[in-house]
Amino acid sequence: MFAVIKTGGKQYRIVANQVVKVEKVIGNAGDVVEFNDVLMVGQEGSAVIGTPVVADARVTAEILEQARGRKVIAFKKRRRQNSKRTRGHRQEFTTLRVLEILMGGSKPKKAAAKPIKEEATAAKGTKDTAVEKKAEKTAEKKTASQKKAAVASKSKKD
Repeated sequence: MFAVIKTGGKQYRIVANQVVKVEKVIGNAGDVVEFNDVLMVGQEGSAVIGTPVVADARVTAEILEQARGRKVIAFKKRRRQNSKRTRGHRQEFTTLRVLEILMGGSKPKKAAAKPIKEEATAAKGTKDTAVEKKAEKTAEKKTASQKKAAVASKSKKD
């Protein structure tokens, strides 16, 4: 059984237990991720093509590593202008091992990690509490500096 999935703006033809490098997927090594954008699922002689995706089809994969590719150097030179620019770029990618290709709403053997949207909202919540803590600290500093100023003014009066 094979499937064609879409991730990172590209399409990949995959089979079970295949190791594939894709654009960066959020997660850590050992996490299980789930792809719902399955464009096509096929077996020996038959294929199911989605419009645009196959309903109730999922692909689960395990993240093997998060890495960065080779450095690509972009060098631009304008002749006779004494002008040149060098810029480098390293693309991040994720190495995945495909665990299962699921059809008809069946459940995976290994549960996938939390959906990305929940993690993003949790991160926003921690930012809010961090901002509140910082505001409390600055308020404490202000009160301490006000106390010092009051003590200094009393000593000047004496």
